[in-house]
Parts: sequence; C-alpha cells; structure tokens
Amino acid sequence: MMSDVQNCIEDLQKKLEKYKKEKLGETATRTIFIDPLLQSLGWDVTNPEDVQLEYSTVGGGFVDYAPKLNREPVLLIEAKGLNDSLNDKAISQVVAYAASEGIEWCVLTNGIDYKVYKSTENVKAPDKLLYEVSIDPKDAGQRTIKEVAELLNRFSKEAMLDEVLDEHGELVFTTAKIRKAVDVLFNDPPSNLIKMIRKIANDEKIKPQQIKDALKRLWAQTTDEAPDEVEPNNTRDTDKNEDREPKKKITGYNENTHTDGIPQEVVELYRVIDKFCRELDSVNVQRKFQAKSINYLSGKKIFCSVHITKGGLRIWLKLIYSRLNNPPANVRDVSNVGHYGTGDVEVSVNNQEHLKAAKLYIRNSFDNTIKSPSEK
Repeated sequence: MMSDVQNCIEDLQKKLEKYKKEKLGETATRTIFIDPLLQSLGWDVTNPEDVQLEYSTVGGGFVDYAPKLNREPVLLIEAKGLNDSLNDKAISQVVAYAASEGIEWCVLTNGIDYKVYKSTENVKAPDKLLYEVSIDPKDAGQRTIKEVAELLNRFSKEAMLDEVLDEHGELVFTTAKIRKAVDVLFNDPPSNLIKMIRKIANDEKIKPQQIKDALKRLWAQTTDEAPDEVEPNNTRDTDKNEDREPKKKITGYNENTHTDGIPQEVVELYRVIDKFCRELDSVNVQRKFQAKSINYLSGKKIFCSVHITKGGLRIWLKLIYSRLNNPPANVRDVSNVGHYGTGDVEVSVNNQEHLKAAKLYIRNSFDNTIKSPSEK
C-alpha cells in the first residue's frame, strides 16, 4: 500500500509543473490528480459502494467524494481546481457539511495541498485543522516522499478501518484542550484549587493571593507571551548581530503570532521543543519572539531559533555540520543558505520521530553556547 502511494506521488509530481501552468479546473484536477491518489489509498472511486461521488448533504449541498466503510460515509473530501486557494470560505463549507452529516473527518484539497479537519471539534472551522500536507516538492517543507505518503495514508481505506485518524486526532486535540484548561486554572484559580494547594503544602500561613501569584509565575515560565523585538523580514540572523540591541521595538509579536493558523499537530510539536529548550536551564534560558522566529537564549546568546510553518518546524542551531556524526536526512548544513534564525545547522521537525534527534542537537548547541567565552 505505502509503495503504491509513494509511486503515485512521484508520478503526480512529474505532472505538476506542466498542469500548474494550464490552470486546471476542478473536473480536470479531480481526474488527473485526486482520483489516482485516492485509488492508491485504497478507495475505488469508480465503485459507488466504496466512494460516493457528488454526495448530497442534509443542507442541500454536495461534496465531491464520500469514501465509505460498511456502506456508510466515514470521510468527506471537497475538491477545488489545481491553482485554487483553500480559503476560509471553502474550509467552513466542507467542515459544516461534515458536521451536519455527523461525519468526523473531512479533507479539503486542490490536488496539491490536502488539509485534514476534525469537524466535531468545538472551535472555529480553521482551528479544526489537524494537519496539512502538500505533494509539491517545493511546498513540502523538506518532507521526503515517504513522509508525505505517510501523512496522506492516514486517511487511506485501511487506516480508516483501523481508526488511525480518530486515535491521532484525539491525542492532539485533547492535549490542546487540557493545556487551555490548565491555562485558565493557573491564571484564575478557583477557590477549591487554592484550598487544595494550601492543604498539600501544609502551610496555612500562605495567603490565597500568594498562591495565585505563584501559580501565575509558574505558568509564565512555560507560556510566556511577552512581546519582543522586531526581526527584519526575509533576513538571516548572523553571529555578528545576534546580540545587538534592536533598533526598533514593537508590541505585536507573541506566541500567537507564530501559532495562529498552524495545524494543531505542528503546534504540539512546537510545544515539546519549547518546553525542552526552557527546561535546559529554567533560570537563565529566555524566549524571544521575533517576526519570523522564536529565539531561545542563554544569557544574551542565542542557542536555538525556531520557525513554525504549516508543515512543521525549522530549527537552527549553533553547530558545525561537518562535525556532526552521521546526521539524519532531516538535518542539513545552511551555512551558505539564507534563513531566518541563528546558526549554521538546520533541523526539520515534521513528526514525532524527528523530536529525539532535534533534542540531541539542541542540547549540544546549548552546551556549546554556555561553554563559549562571553562576548565583550
């Protein structure tokens, strides 16, 4: 199955440049790009018992594809033309169709980009986005064809039978919900939580306001959203200017600047890296939000820069690529390549498997930074 998907992606990539110029409409996009991919994923688009085309919804709308298991739709897929943007209107439409039908998952695609939404989440339509993936090698965020295939395979017939999307979506969205709930508890703790903390601390002298203040301080250590200095767009931080005082300050950059509109799966990858960086030294590590990157500093020296994209994370570290021992494919030398952050080694983090290597290299960069002489 996976080899079929990979072969299909390779074939579609060969056609991409030609058909992009021709500005394919929806019907041609479906025939040339979407139908073959769905076939490779185990969905027989020629069999109405497997995939119902032009599926009629309760509200009178129609969705292009409704893959079925046991003759019941388990997924809705809405198609657009090859060069069409997948805008908020299209997102809201397909998500609303799926929700009205009681169908958990829906996909919006233009034959290149595939956006996967969980329709039943109690948030705005764009925030229901679990992940997105592109078959265009220029937009894939350095993902290999195998990685692209694995993401698309999550809504294959076999994966839907195994409830892969259900399990993964529950994990990602539940984590996000709990984080938001904890944020409320720490910033505005109810009286029963304060009483519980006093009891566990076994110190009746601690005043409720002191507990509130302490909870806010503790939570701020992991969710600090203080604005920071501007970083010029499309420029690279260099070792020469990384510790200079900014020429101009702006009060608009915070964590939301980097996470708004990002698939929830990628946000959770960022949370893991963010926590890891700050726990390297909870006292001295600071986080600075800039226009295109989030920088982590030990004292005044940057040891890690993170850029969040819709496909994953790009992490830049102060390491020398030639000194790395058998670096994996998601690690590359960018000493002669323009990039937003500080450091000559870039680590791509597109999935959970990439996190282990990323943490190793981040720790090495941190250790190198704190051991290096202080700049005058």
